[in-house]
Amino acid sequence: MNYLWAFLVGGLICTVGQLLIDFTKLTPARILVGYVVTGVILGALGLYPKLVELAGAGATVPLCGFGNLLAKGIRQAVTEQGFLGILTGGLTSAAGGITAAMLFGLLASLCFRAKDK
Repeated sequence: MNYLWAFLVGGLICTVGQLLIDFTKLTPARILVGYVVTGVILGALGLYPKLVELAGAGATVPLCGFGNLLAKGIRQAVTEQGFLGILTGGLTSAAGGITAAMLFGLLASLCFRAKDK
């Protein structure tokens, strides 16, 4: 049943993104930023952790999960370090994902060559 919820929630998040691309004039970059901000807002309201509990990776893998992770890290760092936590908390909590993205990007650039269109 966990796989079904992960598939449904993750699919719904992707469907909303596709509908925004198809039926609005929003650029993909603005849609991605909107997803991150939505994750931050839902996390601040305490709704995103409930969604993660229900859907697992279906809610944590999309970009709104990244926004929630940043907000959660900032909240934790502010309670531990005070004002300085605003600047360090997000990067500390998301360091693993950011590092993985950078390493996989580097590996892809070493294995493949970009071609002009």
